[in-house]
Amino acid sequence: MKNVINQDTAKNKRFEKAVEVCAQLYLKNGIDAVKMTDIAAESGIGVATLYRWFGTKNAVTIAAMTYMWNELNKMFSGIFESDIFLSQPGIKQLNDLMRMFIVLYQAHPGFMRLLSEFDLLLISENIPKKELKEYERSIINFFPIFEKSYMIGIADGTVREIPDLKLFYLSFAHSLMELSKKLIQGELLPNDDFSHAEDELGMIIETAVSYLRKG
Repeated sequence: MKNVINQDTAKNKRFEKAVEVCAQLYLKNGIDAVKMTDIAAESGIGVATLYRWFGTKNAVTIAAMTYMWNELNKMFSGIFESDIFLSQPGIKQLNDLMRMFIVLYQAHPGFMRLLSEFDLLLISENIPKKELKEYERSIINFFPIFEKSYMIGIADGTVREIPDLKLFYLSFAHSLMELSKKLIQGELLPNDDFSHAEDELGMIIETAVSYLRKG
């Protein structure tokens, strides 16, 4: 029994290594440019074994994207439970939460670029939604913290009541994410000027905070 457990542990470690290596290759080269043979060579795992574990490149791609979201979640965990954050008025907490989207843009441009490529992959390959459940669960969701900060703001008088908080959150979150992806893709049209990219993101945040602020 002990030998079987050790074998399973070793397999799990190799599986995790393959996913981590895949994520690193994608961040460096993009999804399209990386082949299963590249992942096999870099991880030291046979390509036949990779296909036996994952079945397709799409499956290992989903696993790699899930892994990257989970790593980002680890980075942000604890920030919004700190005494410093919680001692602030509700409106300031909400402002700091929204600015996390700028942090994603500034610190993780490679990942944001991958998100655009991954979205196109989901469409072009028509990947079933049932295969994306774990990926969806891994995506950073600030809404529970946002809702808590909103209620603190209602209680301390810094935030006004709005009819549909979830709709408000989704509207600005989607706007910030899509704008970030567009800005990272780079200037495409003759009149494009992304030299003030962070100011554009900041403008959406300032507009949202102004809407939320009471008085």
